[in-house]
Amino acid sequence: MGPGGTPERGDPVTIATYHEVIEELAGPTRELRAAAPDAWAGFGALHKAAVGDGVLPARVKELMALAIAVVKHCDGCIAYHAKAAARRGASPEELSVALLMDGGTASVYGPRAWQAYQEFAAATSAADRTARAQVAS
Repeated sequence: MGPGGTPERGDPVTIATYHEVIEELAGPTRELRAAAPDAWAGFGALHKAAVGDGVLPARVKELMALAIAVVKHCDGCIAYHAKAAARRGASPEELSVALLMDGGTASVYGPRAWQAYQEFAAATSAADRTARAQVAS
């Protein structure tokens, strides 16, 4: 496995769920944040500024980041940005550009992004239904 949980050429890839990808990265992420707090804070500030609402809506920025994650072949990035895109209301139709920009390898990582998006969109929809039910009662 390469950086960010990215498989290297020849590595077998088994991804149960993208929730698990995020869970798997949680411990090492905490350790890195503790080891390099200033650098991590800088990255966090950059991330917040880059994907927040602005000239482009945050939803569009997360879709852009998801397309880049496909092109970079990063399962961790796919998980995080698919989750954020789903939470920000991205539609299934909005995910297609990732396939265009990476050709053949996107035929592998594009479906991974699709799978991750569906997983998080389903969880987001379930949470929305629960919240609406609680408000209605």
